[in-house]
Amino acid sequence: MEETMKLATMEDTVEYCLFLIPDESRDSDKHEEVLQKYIERIMTRFAPMLVPYIWQNQPFNLKYKPGKGSVPAHMFGVTKFGDNIEDEWFIVYVIKQITKEFPELVARIEDNDGEFLLIEAADFLPKWLDPDNSTNRVFFHHGELCIIPAPRKPGAESWLPTTPPTIPQALNIIAAHPEKILASESIRAAVSRRIRGYPEKIQVSLHRAHCFLPAGIVAVLKQRPRLVSAAVQAFYLRDPIDLRACRVFKTFLPETRIMTSVTFTKCLYAQLVQQRFVPDRRSGYRLPPPSDPQYRAHELGMKLAHGFEILCSKCSPRFSDCKKSLVTASPLWASFLASLKKNDYFKGLIEGSVQYRERLEMAENYFQLSVNRPESSLAMSPGEEILTLLQTIPFDIEDLKKEAANLPPEDDDQWLDLSPDQLDQLLQEAAGKKESESISKEEKEQNYDLTQVSESMKAFISKVSTHKGAELPREPSEAPITFDADSFLNYFDKILEPVSQTTDNNSDQEDSDTGESVMAPVDVDLNLVSNILESYSSQAGLAGPASNLLQSMGVQLPDNTDHRPTSKPTKN
Repeated sequence: MEETMKLATMEDTVEYCLFLIPDESRDSDKHEEVLQKYIERIMTRFAPMLVPYIWQNQPFNLKYKPGKGSVPAHMFGVTKFGDNIEDEWFIVYVIKQITKEFPELVARIEDNDGEFLLIEAADFLPKWLDPDNSTNRVFFHHGELCIIPAPRKPGAESWLPTTPPTIPQALNIIAAHPEKILASESIRAAVSRRIRGYPEKIQVSLHRAHCFLPAGIVAVLKQRPRLVSAAVQAFYLRDPIDLRACRVFKTFLPETRIMTSVTFTKCLYAQLVQQRFVPDRRSGYRLPPPSDPQYRAHELGMKLAHGFEILCSKCSPRFSDCKKSLVTASPLWASFLASLKKNDYFKGLIEGSVQYRERLEMAENYFQLSVNRPESSLAMSPGEEILTLLQTIPFDIEDLKKEAANLPPEDDDQWLDLSPDQLDQLLQEAAGKKESESISKEEKEQNYDLTQVSESMKAFISKVSTHKGAELPREPSEAPITFDADSFLNYFDKILEPVSQTTDNNSDQEDSDTGESVMAPVDVDLNLVSNILESYSSQAGLAGPASNLLQSMGVQLPDNTDHRPTSKPTKN
């Protein structure tokens, strides 16, 4: 790691670092031991929230990272969140809470886009702050977002470096001037809006659905609910080689299928539902007709079973016993388990009971993935973990069938079929817009002047475009331009009327010419507006370049419900 954090891959990944505030009384020789204890304390403290969380790809994790160059030793984690950006923002919430619970810690977090917290608060950033000078300026401390400012003039503030600070400089500034580095209230509010509702929001992001699955998968998911992520990803990212293993199922036979309830994240559920797939006839996975009330459960189960079979096909059937004993053999496990008990992780369950063992299994798995995290090839792959569970956990198909008779109801999945208006409302809410700031339909129809379309477009074109993007001709806080159909038609009448007069006056001259045609002057405004509206109409209500450009300039056109002929008038 250099002065700034560098992402190891170009995938959708978030990296986070936790540093200790400098303390002269701390023994520098025991830095690793101190940080390892912090990792244990942090992961234990947040275990009740992190253990049951279903991650898209990789879980939140921390490990010790030794110092290198001017970057001191620290705690480090990296999570690949893939298509589920909510994983990234949940990690932001966790990091924020860690610095609140442990005030002696300072945290940095960024992703492939760099300082994505600043991107979220882009409308409220000070003018001096840009990607070129934001390095090592953005931190969490005491549960608050902090931005180390730049001096207004070189040397004006002796405690501020004239160039982006190094990590040690940043830590010293945070320790010495915590009140001077607090980000503005508007910036902090923008980030807080994005993580509002956690940890309760975790439950909102889940979707429970009935699936017709082989009994082995049902048993595995009872022990490892998070493995649904790996199975969905295996199916979602399948290739022809993967599907060879699904021509004839060897691990999860279709004859053992029973109905069960599976908990997905909404992202995973959408990935599974919205992919069309016809199983190989040799697989034995046959679906009822689409009109069957249980068709969706059969289809989901079939797809999920393919994912599990693909995972198992990628690993050897022979396992090393040392893999299974990695968790309990770790010197950290005993103290980690004691901390869990102290923090009432087991909720008073009797040791040895079924529920106790289930929570213990989850804790062991969480410890393996997030705390111990072996870097060698001894780490289990999802397929190896599934096959190991099938060999070690006892399950009775008849008992599972009895449970199938009393399943909890499914969650409504109408959120998959949101209308464009509902989607737009959700996006506005996500952006933090208040209802009081919205403009009613009546106000929109009274305030529109079509000349502003052409003026806005001309202003946009005349703006200078740099490597940071094109400048918009209005501020985001300005009121949007609205549409009035009558004004629209009147405007075109005014434009078209003097083009008509010119044609009439010149008609005699055109007849007397020797064949050379005289064209009427082209009105630039007319061409500009008509071309934009034609492009907008061709989008048929969907997102597209015309609507995106107009909305960025504050122009909001209504739905194209008046189907007027689009052909241009011709002379007789």
